[in-house]
Amino acid sequence: MHGLINRAIQSFVCATYGRPCWQRVTDTAGLGFSEFEAMLTYDDAITASLLDALSTELARPRPEILEDVGTYLVSHPNTEGLRRLLRFGGVTYVEFLHSLDDLADRVRLAVSDLSLPALELQELSQTEFQLICGPGLPGYASAMVGVLRAMADDYGALVMLSHDGQKGEAEVISILLVESSFAEGRQFDVNRH
Repeated sequence: MHGLINRAIQSFVCATYGRPCWQRVTDTAGLGFSEFEAMLTYDDAITASLLDALSTELARPRPEILEDVGTYLVSHPNTEGLRRLLRFGGVTYVEFLHSLDDLADRVRLAVSDLSLPALELQELSQTEFQLICGPGLPGYASAMVGVLRAMADDYGALVMLSHDGQKGEAEVISILLVESSFAEGRQFDVNRH
């Protein structure tokens, strides 16, 4: 597993639940360390143990935790760079959704050795979509539900999301756009660094 993913989980837990919680989770997982290096690669079993320990510590299922991680990645001030990368996908939430087909490639431009599963948006109507999340990263679809929810808030759109499970080897997220201008979205300035 790429260190950036493990580091994102670490950042989420520390920012949301505090460093003592993170220390208990890494101790329970039996890692022998508590700090992940963003540019290293770790055995997938380490991430699985970490998520199992986190699920036990928080008494919450893994998919819920990963959805919260996805929300954190877009909405927390610590991760403003990712939000900016996603906002360049379009002026509206629907344009953003259509840009997700290219997300894995855009991420690879920023971090060449980070390989995310392919995403494919299927437009069923002007307000109904399905996002097909390719295989390769367990829990990716759950995290994407959090990203989609947080980005809807960012754009001021009202959406209903559901993780609909497997479709072959891929996972499906259903998206219903209830209203594209439900609330005022967060300010986004292209020129701000």
